[in-house]
Amino acid sequence: MLPVLFKLGPFQIHPYGFLLAVSFAVGILWALKRAEKRDIDKNHVLDMAIIVMITAILGSRLFYVVTHLDEFRGHWTDTFNPFQSSGEIGIAGLSMLGGIVLALISIVIYTRWKHIPLLRFCDVSAPSLAFGMALTRIGCFLNGCCFGKVCRHPWGMVFPLDSPAGSTFPGTRLHPTQLYSSIFDWILLGALLLMDRKRRPDGSLTATFLILYGLFRFGIDFFRYYEPSVQMNVGGISLTFNQIISLSLALIGAALLIAKVKRSGNK
Repeated sequence: MLPVLFKLGPFQIHPYGFLLAVSFAVGILWALKRAEKRDIDKNHVLDMAIIVMITAILGSRLFYVVTHLDEFRGHWTDTFNPFQSSGEIGIAGLSMLGGIVLALISIVIYTRWKHIPLLRFCDVSAPSLAFGMALTRIGCFLNGCCFGKVCRHPWGMVFPLDSPAGSTFPGTRLHPTQLYSSIFDWILLGALLLMDRKRRPDGSLTATFLILYGLFRFGIDFFRYYEPSVQMNVGGISLTFNQIISLSLALIGAALLIAKVKRSGNK
């Protein structure tokens, strides 16, 4: 584990934040290159990149705060204030799905405003998003957050006591769900790139991304540890808010794919 990559005076550079910044930089450059082949103005990609960066961070933070209200009770300024009431500098505590949802909403609004083909724009961005998720999950592993439940298998890992995982389950083997997710995201990226070797109807990559990621995230969350505050009982089954969102994303992807098949069949 490597909770702090390096320090700049009072500022600590954490692996998640650093890899998130790298994923944004690489993802934007990659999206710019892909946009050229799909007749999308580079300026729109750059504008959207800035909007997505802001909304993704805002959404990730807001969703984390909403699902951890007790942690912020009496310290609401810690929501976005980098100078935390605990004395630490920086903002710790992000929930990736909240960022994805708010970023997708911002993309829909921007593309409608600028009259850009929404699905084509999403297809341009899909590989960048898969790459970013694969990279940032490694940051989660190094930080010891987003960890799994108790694992009885040989590959279970014991996290350091000064990490979120180690402090919650000291000396206990846990599912390294961060690595499970990262491995899947790399596979997802490979699948998208293989699909993209042949030009497909707009929305094909987006639908594939939503279905595969949504189903995987729904499943992996059964092995991931969550506080009771983010769980709910649905038909006698304990589900998390993330699982509800993930299943919704998969259903949206399936509906999009079905609509594409019907449309191509009617031609």
